[in-house]
Amino acid sequence: MMICQVTGSLVCSSRIDGLKYTVFRVVRDALGKPQAATDPVGAKDGDWVFLTTGTAARFAAGDYNVLTDLTICGVIDQWPPADIDDCQSPGSQQ
Repeated sequence: MMICQVTGSLVCSSRIDGLKYTVFRVVRDALGKPQAATDPVGAKDGDWVFLTTGTAARFAAGDYNVLTDLTICGVIDQWPPADIDDCQSPGSQQ
């Protein structure tokens, strides 16, 4: 899992069937890298969220047939944002 901040919505009018009516959000990780994530929880711009990747992201989306590899699992209610400098996304070097 990883922690990111929601920076906006991603609107796609044309989609493949595997993305159905999925809601997308743009999130940025600790390094500032923007990524697109499916959002089954209704996160808003500015929210800090935790996400899951890979096959777990498909389960977290609520429908294993949704083709995603990054899904928002929850909105963080309490977390000291100053710690973001110490967070690394999966696979990054420290």
